[in-house]
Amino acid sequence: MPDWLTDLAAQPWLLSYAGLFLLAFLSASLLPMGSAWLVLLLLSQGESPLLVWLIASAGNTLGSVLNYALGYYARHWVQARQSRERWQQAERWFDRYGIWSMLLAWLPIIGDPLTLVAGVLRANFPLFLILVTLGKAARYAVLIAGYLAVAPGS
Repeated sequence: MPDWLTDLAAQPWLLSYAGLFLLAFLSASLLPMGSAWLVLLLLSQGESPLLVWLIASAGNTLGSVLNYALGYYARHWVQARQSRERWQQAERWFDRYGIWSMLLAWLPIIGDPLTLVAGVLRANFPLFLILVTLGKAARYAVLIAGYLAVAPGS
């Protein structure tokens, strides 16, 4: 783990709703992070499952909105850094699966770039927001439900 990430994890404010929002936001950006561990930790400390779900979902969705905006406003910069063949492949893939692929924006590795591509390709933003929100909220709901099903005293 990078030193800056180790230092960040040692901060007591991170183990809070504000920390969860920030980590969920950053983990939806193109940075290699995850927020599931903090969701589980906060639940194990007795925090409200509903609040944890709402905050993690909101932060993670807004991180995807940032990716969309980066793609939308930096379209030419992003395209210039990809080979023509690779860019055409991404466009064909998005054309094939379309905006509905945003339901998979929660997936590790491919989810964050998907939201960037949606911005570059000027996907319908209101529909993008609805689908990304549904996918990310469902992911956190499953994570929290799984925890509550196996946690002692739940």
